[in-house]
Amino acid sequence: MSRNLTADLAADLRMRIVDGVIQPGDKLPSENTLISEFGVSRTVVRSALTRLQAEGLVETERGRGSFALTPPPADAPPVPGIRPVVSLEDRARLLEFRIGVESEAAALAARNRSERQLQAVRTALEEFTASGTHPAHAMKSDYEFHRAIAAATGNPFYSDCLAALGQTMIAMPRTRLMTGGEHHVREHFEQVVLEHESIYAAIAEGDGASSSAAMRSHLANSRRRLRTPAAGRRAGS
Repeated sequence: MSRNLTADLAADLRMRIVDGVIQPGDKLPSENTLISEFGVSRTVVRSALTRLQAEGLVETERGRGSFALTPPPADAPPVPGIRPVVSLEDRARLLEFRIGVESEAAALAARNRSERQLQAVRTALEEFTASGTHPAHAMKSDYEFHRAIAAATGNPFYSDCLAALGQTMIAMPRTRLMTGGEHHVREHFEQVVLEHESIYAAIAEGDGASSSAAMRSHLANSRRRLRTPAAGRRAGS
C-alpha cells in the first residue's frame, strides 16, 4: 500500500516540477504540509522525495528542506548508458569530464566557427547575462551557451555529447537556494558572466589556446565553487 502512496506522491510532485508550478530553485512544500495535504505518513513523504532525488529533480538540504532542480526537456528521449547526476560527487565528476571535453571544444570552435555560429554563442551569452534574477532562465541560457560552442566546433560528436548530457549538466547555483545572501549571489553571478565573456572573446579572436584555457578556468572554477559552501556550491557552469 505504501508503495502506491509513494508513487502517487512522487508523480504529483514530479508533475508540478515539470509543468513549472514549482520552478527550479523553489522550495517544495514541507514534510508536514505534504503529510497533511496527501494524508500520508512521514515515511511515504521521504520515500517520494528520495525517488525524485534519484531522478535528478529534487535536492534535499538537511535542516532546510527540499528544492526543485531543472527538469530535463519533456521531449528529450532517454539516452541508454547516461548516468544520472544525483549527488554532489556525481556533479564533481561530471565537471571533471566536461573540463576535458569542453576545453578542446572551445579550441576547435575558435578555429572552425562561422560568423553565424559565433553569433549564436554571443546571443546565448547575452541571454545568460540578462537572466540573473531568474534561475530557470539562467540555467537554460547557460546550457545554450555551452551547446553553441559545441556546435561551433564543426564536429557533431561534441554537440551529440552535450545533447546527451542535457540541461541538467548545468548545476543549480546553490547561492540562489540560500537566504540572506543577495549581494553575494549577485557577485557570484557576475563572476560567471565574466568567465563566459572571456571564453567568447577568445573564440571571437580565433585564439584556440586562449579559448581552451578560458573554458578550462571556467569549469575548474565551477568545480571549486561546488566544493566551497561559503561561496555557494554548484555554481552556474
